[in-house]
Amino acid sequence: MDHYDSQQTNDYMQPEEDWDRDLLLDPAWEKQQRKTFTAWCNSHLRKAGTQIENIEEDFRDGLKLMLLLEVISGERLAKPERGKMRVHKISNVNKALDFIASKGVKLVSIGAEEIVDGNVKMTLGMIWTIILRFAIQDISVEETSAKEGLLLWCQRKTAPYKNVNIQNFHISWKDGLGFCALIHRHRPELIDYGKLRKDDPLTNLNTAFDVAEKYLDIPKMLDAEDIVGTARPDEKAIMTYVSSFYHAFSGAQKAETAANRICKVLAVNQENEQLMEDYEKLASDLLEWIRRTIPWLENRVPENTMHAMQQKLEDFRDYRRLHKPPKVQEKCQLEINFNTLQTKLRLSNRPAFMPSEGRMVSDINNAWGCLEQAEKGYEEWLLNEIRRLERLDHLAEKFRQKASIHEAWTDGKEAMLRQKDYETATLSEIKALLKKHEAFESDLAAHQDRVEQIAAIAQELNELDYYDSPSVNARCQKICDQWDNLGALTQKRREALERTEKLLETIDQLYLEYAKRAAPFNNWMEGAMEDLQDTFIVHTIEEIQGLTTAHEQFKATLPDADKERLAILGIHNEVSKIVQTYHVNMAGTNPYTTITPQEINGKWDHVRQLVPRRDQALTEEHARQQHNERLRKQFGAQANVIGPWIQTKMEEIGRISIEMHGTLEDQLSHLRQYEKSIVNYKPKIDQLEGDHQLIQEALIFDNKHTNYTMEHIRVGWEQLLTTIARTINEVENQILTRDAKGISQEQMNEFRASFNHFDRKKTGMMDTDDFRACLISMGYNMGEAEFARIMSIVDPNRLGVVTFQAFIDFMSRETADTDTADQVMASFKILAGDKNYITVDELRRELPPDQAEYCIARMAPYNGPDSVPGALDYMSFSTALYGESDL
Repeated sequence: MDHYDSQQTNDYMQPEEDWDRDLLLDPAWEKQQRKTFTAWCNSHLRKAGTQIENIEEDFRDGLKLMLLLEVISGERLAKPERGKMRVHKISNVNKALDFIASKGVKLVSIGAEEIVDGNVKMTLGMIWTIILRFAIQDISVEETSAKEGLLLWCQRKTAPYKNVNIQNFHISWKDGLGFCALIHRHRPELIDYGKLRKDDPLTNLNTAFDVAEKYLDIPKMLDAEDIVGTARPDEKAIMTYVSSFYHAFSGAQKAETAANRICKVLAVNQENEQLMEDYEKLASDLLEWIRRTIPWLENRVPENTMHAMQQKLEDFRDYRRLHKPPKVQEKCQLEINFNTLQTKLRLSNRPAFMPSEGRMVSDINNAWGCLEQAEKGYEEWLLNEIRRLERLDHLAEKFRQKASIHEAWTDGKEAMLRQKDYETATLSEIKALLKKHEAFESDLAAHQDRVEQIAAIAQELNELDYYDSPSVNARCQKICDQWDNLGALTQKRREALERTEKLLETIDQLYLEYAKRAAPFNNWMEGAMEDLQDTFIVHTIEEIQGLTTAHEQFKATLPDADKERLAILGIHNEVSKIVQTYHVNMAGTNPYTTITPQEINGKWDHVRQLVPRRDQALTEEHARQQHNERLRKQFGAQANVIGPWIQTKMEEIGRISIEMHGTLEDQLSHLRQYEKSIVNYKPKIDQLEGDHQLIQEALIFDNKHTNYTMEHIRVGWEQLLTTIARTINEVENQILTRDAKGISQEQMNEFRASFNHFDRKKTGMMDTDDFRACLISMGYNMGEAEFARIMSIVDPNRLGVVTFQAFIDFMSRETADTDTADQVMASFKILAGDKNYITVDELRRELPPDQAEYCIARMAPYNGPDSVPGALDYMSFSTALYGESDL
């Protein structure tokens, strides 16, 4: 057995390990397996003239087991032991098991001792292993084998039958229709399948079993009652019985296949002989048609009339369109049949086909080549003859068409060339007329070739003695005379157009010069009028002085502007002079501008009137700006004193709040005196507000004499009052904290010194890193969790900073409550034991009732460990028991 067979056997034998693991066997299945396996063994043993009655008893001595393996394998096993002792029996069974193992079958938990002892489960397992190897394993359908192959074979064979759906080897066979379908598919005369009913499984099963035993030599291996009465028939019994059907029908199918192959060979031979006959007949018909057609195509006798030649051409086209295509198809089919016949003969190992003489494929191709050669020459001859007859008629018709086209083109051209539309045209119209005339000249030159063609055709018709040559010559002469006249009129009109264009170009240049100078001068006057009438808004004396200077510069340009005005008017007068001198018919006004000399003079007079009005307005505004400048200086002088004073006081208060000396009461007294001096400065602020009111009424928006605005002064004054009040309040709170916590003045000074040292930015607040450094310097050794707890106390709003008041509160609490924290820790350790939390039940069990209920009531807002709901850790316990302010 090769590797594939061994691997295949192992794959399909793998599920049979259930024989070793499952020590219990369903009684119904055991009964089915006994009957099926016994019948299967007897179907092979009777070939050796013996059989078994009791499967677990008759195989105990190993003799019939070895005989069974020799029958089903066709091989000889080792000589059996003939003794009756147990050792002899075990030896024979081992020889049988060794033979099974030599076929690549893996025997799991099946030993010779169990077989000799008559173990039913092991004996049935061994027989099933033999059935798998020798009856089922070799079944192969579409590259599947054994169980899957047998199942696929059953599904394929029963697929056309209704009410049959083979999906397994147990419940799919209970109604008996599957067995009946297998028999009917191969031997339909044995069973009337149409009369079977799905609801009568006993009849179906018994019918199948009886027919199989009687006609197919398949022993009855199953009982219909056992299958119907079992919820799930034994799969191995069903597979064993079904495999007998497979082997029975596969042998019959091989014989049928051989008979079909012989019939097929006979049919192929008959078909080949028919193809030979068809080839011979088709080749003869095609060659005869070619021999009849070639003489007709080789006839080159010309006809006397055009109609007769056209009829010949029509006959030839009918031949190409109607008669030849079927013959082309016949020729192609002939070659296809010949090639097909040769291929079939070669595949059947028969001699090649040789057509009769003159009917070879090459003979037909040669004849067909002669036909196409004759056909090609015939078509060329027909076309040449028709072209020859058509040439004279074509030339005459061509002359008439070209002459008619030329005469239609020249119609009206002389009248167009004689008109004098240029005398009243503008320059642009003259240029358009010139462009149009140039296009006409190009068109005229293009028609020169047509005139020459007309003359050449007339000459050719004369040479060929065309019957109507006199009328052709007369018409050709008329066309040539008219052509010469058009050339003379064209030249005359061009000279007139060019002369008129030159005169209008001179006038156009003057118009353009006028427009180029009038437009900027007009814009200058409009800009000057706009500037002179502009309502100016200034805020400083410098701005009004700048406007005055610019106005004086503008008045200095007026003489040059008047000269430009006179020059522009002179250009317009020159145009009028040319028009009068040469009697030019002007069609309109200046095309480059709409500005007239009257408009220029009118705007110039308006500019001269606006100049003195502007002088007066500038003088009045200058006086107003001088008054505003005095108000600015007055406000700036006071603001430059008050602003620095406020800044200085703010800095002094900052230093006082950081560098306080003496007792807190002394510091508070000093700050209140400082506050009084600040309040006494208020009248100066009020006076500055009055000056600011005057500036606002004068609509003054900036002041170069100071960087302080009234808004800056107000904000600074309010910040100053707020800062001194807040500093006094902080000192008062420190006094309250000191008295409440019992902190000495020395401790307070120490706290202030530490805070000031770590307030590196001198803002009166420590950030998070500075506060951590301060605690470490004071001896605190803490982790991240402890520091986070402390920050939640000193910075409850999570601003990231610690004020001096929060620092004092924390340090006073830490100093006062060290003993209390130790007592709380001792109590927590006693109640919690080895845990790090205390439950409600433990509080009630360990504390007096009043104390326990007090703690439980206070612990409600706090959360203990997440894994123990309703419990307190140490921090929550201490807070619940003593409050946040005590620890």
